[in-house]
Amino acid sequence: MARITLERLGHAYNRSDGTPNYALYPLDLVWEDGGTYALLGPSGCGKSTMLNIVSGLLTPSEGRVLINGRDVTGTRVAQRNIAQVFQFPVVYASKSVYENLAFPLRCRNMANREVDRRVNEIAELLNLDTILHRPARKLTPDAKQLISLGRGLVRDDVAVILMDEPLTVIDPQLKFHLRRKLKDISARHGHTLVYVTHDQNEAMTLAENVIVMDNGRVAQVGTPQELFENPTHAHVGYFIGSPSMNFLPVSLYNGKLSIAGQVVAFGTVEVPEGGNLLLGIRPEFVEILPEASPNALKAKLSEVQDLGTYQIVTGQLADGQCVKIKTKSFKGIPGDEFAFRLVQDRIRMFCDGKQVKALLT
Repeated sequence: MARITLERLGHAYNRSDGTPNYALYPLDLVWEDGGTYALLGPSGCGKSTMLNIVSGLLTPSEGRVLINGRDVTGTRVAQRNIAQVFQFPVVYASKSVYENLAFPLRCRNMANREVDRRVNEIAELLNLDTILHRPARKLTPDAKQLISLGRGLVRDDVAVILMDEPLTVIDPQLKFHLRRKLKDISARHGHTLVYVTHDQNEAMTLAENVIVMDNGRVAQVGTPQELFENPTHAHVGYFIGSPSMNFLPVSLYNGKLSIAGQVVAFGTVEVPEGGNLLLGIRPEFVEILPEASPNALKAKLSEVQDLGTYQIVTGQLADGQCVKIKTKSFKGIPGDEFAFRLVQDRIRMFCDGKQVKALLT
């Protein structure tokens, strides 16, 4: 159980001219004791760099890592009491599944009876109990990854569990079960759990708080609901949600918003002048109207995707921009014109990628 504090933590590699090329820009971040966190972002955004610094596999070029207030920046991996699970299987091929799981416990001279109890408990949790005595080299890649996962979970005395996309090679049908189990284990033992992923579904279902990263920087930290409803950065609106948030270029016309030449009747809009102004709204908060009305926008139907319980309707505005709408039922032929409206209190305004306050009256 641990509280992890990152103080002005950053990591850069020097370019040929000596200037720093940051893989992780300096940041301040706190992971509370017993919390479950997800580092979410595309490949190369700095997620794994941050995780490897915390575990001790990488020494940061600047800043400090504190575990329960103790500076461990220069401390070896073995002295940090951290378990880490990597993206691809790391197993001892010559050992059985049982001995692979037992290895971290035997290294700590744990009694055989306790080793047996912990190994069987984790094996049952991960559905490895029927193959405990098989050699690891004969298993499938996803079974080997379950062993790696089990080795990270088998110790109940670790302060922190760090996971770097551990479910990448796991069968999709098993992923949901494992995410729920990981959350249960963290809650039961009070571990601080930090989970790296590029999959928003994994992040949103597993973590209490999600850290969304972009190009080596933290774009936003929040609960899944906060990130969905109130993204403070356009990258968060784009990366969270399926489909992602609609972003429509807008301009001011007599104090009102103009979208693709159509004035939106929201009254006075107060936003900063200049910059790249975008209106952001989730597809869930765009409503198709049976007919045009004064506060509606018009678009031509491009596509309707039927996903069973709902449909994704794509409309094209006069300037070529597209808007996606999530609805239960819609019938139309591509090329047809239809009307829609934006739910006013769900609109978010962005200037140069960052959310700005706007008064929509």
